[in-house]
Amino acid sequence: MTDKQRIEEQFVSQEAKRRVSEKLDTAEQIDVDVQTDVLKIVQGQAEKVSVSGQGLVIKPDIRVQEIQLQTDNVAVNPLSAIFGQIELNEPVNAVARIVLTKTDINLALTSELIRSLVENFPLNVNGKIVTFKPQHTDIFLPGDGKIGFNATGLLKLEENTRLLGVNLTFRPRTNYHPILLESVTCTEGEGISVELILAFMQKIKELASLPFLKWEDIAYRIINMEVEQDSIILMIEANVKQISASQFEFIDQLQ
Repeated sequence: MTDKQRIEEQFVSQEAKRRVSEKLDTAEQIDVDVQTDVLKIVQGQAEKVSVSGQGLVIKPDIRVQEIQLQTDNVAVNPLSAIFGQIELNEPVNAVARIVLTKTDINLALTSELIRSLVENFPLNVNGKIVTFKPQHTDIFLPGDGKIGFNATGLLKLEENTRLLGVNLTFRPRTNYHPILLESVTCTEGEGISVELILAFMQKIKELASLPFLKWEDIAYRIINMEVEQDSIILMIEANVKQISASQFEFIDQLQ
């Protein structure tokens, strides 16, 4: 690669970094590396795009400790790429490593985004739809690869609404075993029926069995999860049809 080409490659990378940074509230560190040259830009091609960052704050209640994202060959809009704006002409495959601290996750659980997702998580209990509106949710990491949840909220079945508090621990899926529920304890309310637990586990099984989850123009799946003492590390595969501000936020929020 000639010096002239390297200078132009750096220009595209720096401009792309600037545009990404504009979408963040704050960032301790953010780097974008677009590997290409003049000829490839004119042809609408880039060898790959890499994004890495630490301490990314997307919104006041959404923070990511660390993210490393890399794409394969990218077909881009040549004119936009010259100015550092990566507009995809074809879908691109990406792999991301995301580190979320326990504090980050618990902060995200207070966000409207997560609350709305939980509220739209209906369970089928013996043919009847049950919904749960959370009032308080937090995770804890008890060690030995386990994840724990404390949740309190309103459980609604038809016209009947009651308070429910629950504490549960589970082991996430690995290459050696499926999701394993270790314990469930009712902390508030009248208790939890076996049917409700089974419906919850069936819903988790259905989601975990999907080849890909989808959000707007992104199809993604978690290929590995490591649970450490104070953080969770996710490895994610994604097929991205287009990169937009909202999609970048979503990748950072994967939880």
